[in-house]
Amino acid sequence: MKIKHEAIWRELPIAGLIPEGGTAQEYKTGDWRSRRPIWDKEKCKSCLFCWVYCPDSSVLIQDKKMIGIDYDHCKGCGICSQICPPKIGAISMVDEG
Repeated sequence: MKIKHEAIWRELPIAGLIPEGGTAQEYKTGDWRSRRPIWDKEKCKSCLFCWVYCPDSSVLIQDKKMIGIDYDHCKGCGICSQICPPKIGAISMVDEG
């Protein structure tokens, strides 16, 4: 069963069944958030705690260094800002919009 991106709720599978794997990248869920993380590149030491704890895999890494945040998929939970070492404070949360 293939789910259309514009499917209405009546067309969705019963009980939240996910009919095929690997579809998370197809759905941009970042517009759900009410707060967004702001990353300060100058303060960041690339400890990667934010990457380890992000439940949405929204912390972008390249060559073992943080390079940004995927706002298309970040839901604004704030875990990244809470786990960032306090002495560094490279990630802060701000109200969306």
